[in-house]
Amino acid sequence: MEKELIISSTPEGVKIALTEDKRLVELHSEVKSSPYMVGDIYFGKVKKIMSGLNAAFIDVGGDKEGFMHYLDLGPDYLSSDKYLRLAMGGNASAATLNGFETEPVLPKVGNFDNVLKVGQPLLVQVTKEPISTKGPKLTGDLSLAGHYLVLTPFNDRISISQKIKGSEERGRLRRLVQSIRPDGFGLIVRTVAEGRSVAELDTDLHQLLDRWQKMTLQLRRVSAPCKVHAELDTTTALLRDVLTDDFSAVYVDNAALFDEVKAYVASIAPGKDDIVKHYKLETPIFEQFGVQRDIRRSFGRIVTIRSGVYLYVEHTEAMHVIDVNSGNHIKAGEGQEDTALQVNIESAKEIARQLRLRDMGGIVIIDFIDMNKAENRKALFDVMTEEMRRDKARHTILPLSKFGLMQITRQRVRPAMVIDVQEKCPLCDGTGKIKQSMVVVDEIESNLKYLQNSQNERRLTLVTHPYIYAYLTKGWLKSIKRKWSRAYRLKLDVKQSESLGLLEYKFYHSNGDEIEL
Repeated sequence: MEKELIISSTPEGVKIALTEDKRLVELHSEVKSSPYMVGDIYFGKVKKIMSGLNAAFIDVGGDKEGFMHYLDLGPDYLSSDKYLRLAMGGNASAATLNGFETEPVLPKVGNFDNVLKVGQPLLVQVTKEPISTKGPKLTGDLSLAGHYLVLTPFNDRISISQKIKGSEERGRLRRLVQSIRPDGFGLIVRTVAEGRSVAELDTDLHQLLDRWQKMTLQLRRVSAPCKVHAELDTTTALLRDVLTDDFSAVYVDNAALFDEVKAYVASIAPGKDDIVKHYKLETPIFEQFGVQRDIRRSFGRIVTIRSGVYLYVEHTEAMHVIDVNSGNHIKAGEGQEDTALQVNIESAKEIARQLRLRDMGGIVIIDFIDMNKAENRKALFDVMTEEMRRDKARHTILPLSKFGLMQITRQRVRPAMVIDVQEKCPLCDGTGKIKQSMVVVDEIESNLKYLQNSQNERRLTLVTHPYIYAYLTKGWLKSIKRKWSRAYRLKLDVKQSESLGLLEYKFYHSNGDEIEL
């Protein structure tokens, strides 16, 4: 499978498109004004404790306070609190955790107000960006993500990605990571580390330790609330998470961003930086690679599939609902049951793409076309499961219910991507009403009078919509056109154009140049 990243830089931010076999599958947007990103670490303080919810609101310095449940404090919170006090006091051992004595694990059953007090400082990390009226969701279980490894402080645990299946490879990685694991830290081995050497893992680890030490130094001289560690921007974070050997190209249309991306790729994948290419054509990069076309086709309430099948996609505050319709799909095979299976399988492939493309999270309900045979329902479930394997977001898929509904829960860390593919009507300006024809004719006459009196025009061509043209030329000898010619003593030629809107019109000089009004 050929994978490409297309990166477009705009004054508002950066847009990143991930394509597989030239087809858009993910769209990410980095808005420069966004205050929170998943992975950011804040030096916050407790603003309010909700005893009934066993949770608290944490002031992290933004417009919205973060929310954290007692269980989100994490098992190593007591060690984190001890580390924070040492770092604020300038203790050098806090930067490396060498000789750091961890505290007991926080009990899973407990009360928030027995652990923290209002006004108490603590380190928290963003796990979900603000969605709707909700502030960011926070955790006290800190981690720093690299390309191959994830650094987890205050423990000695080593975990291997479940997507690495081979027992020999899992054992090899565990031995390598154990040999380089620093004191006071645990490590999670990511899927892309499969087959990598100890030198590559060690380089990634040292980059993570440098980031930890920089955060420690900041804690000596700042006061809560403030950000003490910024996650990589969307562009580099996406490269870190998705860049694999099967990527064929990364296109960037901004010179400064191109240099940053090329340098980052060289740091995480030496020798692969030649896949980063600077796009210099005048055509916008998203149009050149067909991304803009895919966006127009793939977003909106109705999504049409090539065979004639179409989906209704509805977003609500509580869930996302998708309805499958056969449309003008031609029946084939043994009959209605076989056709329903074909339509459902084709729809399942598009729905899996839509979930990634729109980044829909939370609860998703899909209303497939009813099928009577159990083996067909099982086949549809298997197809959906297989298509969702490429989705990096955590998800759970339930088999079809007796009502023909499939339920999917998908990790929700940021608002769903919603792009309005409709445009405001240029005629009614979105009101649903347009000027009366008589008003438009009066407006044309007013401009005609201005051109004759002020500009001394003696020969003009007027181009209008066919409907207005017919109105102006009706009756010939008694037409409005002849009336205007006599009244303003000029030669007026009226033509029609179907490319113009109903209320659009243009004036031209005798030499064919358009007159700007």
